[in-house]
Amino acid sequence: MSTTAKAAILARIRGALQDAPPVPEVQRTYRRSSQRPAAEVLGMLEDRLVDYRATVHHESPATAPERIAALLGSAHYVVPEGLDPSWLPEDDGGRQRIVESRDERGGSGLTVRELNAVDAVVTSSTVSCAETGTIFLSGRADEGRRAISLVPDHHICLVPAGSVVELVPEALARVEPTAPITMISGPSATSDIELERVEGVHGPRRLDVILLS
Repeated sequence: MSTTAKAAILARIRGALQDAPPVPEVQRTYRRSSQRPAAEVLGMLEDRLVDYRATVHHESPATAPERIAALLGSAHYVVPEGLDPSWLPEDDGGRQRIVESRDERGGSGLTVRELNAVDAVVTSSTVSCAETGTIFLSGRADEGRRAISLVPDHHICLVPAGSVVELVPEALARVEPTAPITMISGPSATSDIELERVEGVHGPRRLDVILLS
């Protein structure tokens, strides 16, 4: 499209909007901040995640590597380059860590075929909403690009306790508005035509959440 044509189209859009009715003010009377104790909010998140068929583990940064090693077994797994390596186990018994880095343009060193051959992924998270049992990933350096959290069949997600909030408005306030947001509420699942639950269709079949105290 030429610059002249683009300018003409935009001018017509602006002209059409000139007589549009004013946008009414939205009355935001819903709760936008929580008064619940932190321990109660954490318990709510765990209840929701378990109900969605995720598995929840309580660990500290010191014990997280042992838990992750037990969950991975001998799997080959990918981690984003910004994930704290002290949270991860050493490679052992056939287990191999693949660190995905990005170039200056945001590209990845892993091809689609290479990523499809990976058994699991370990990421951190931006924020988690207890009210809905939802974990938010926003493409930060310790979370990686969206593909690494969707293609492997097993996702181990680290959720620092301080990043857990009760309400959706609180969660959205912690996410960069222009970030590519991935919301996770349990393993990927859908229902077939006979209403039989099928897991792993649009993402990981297995989700382990590690709540870091």
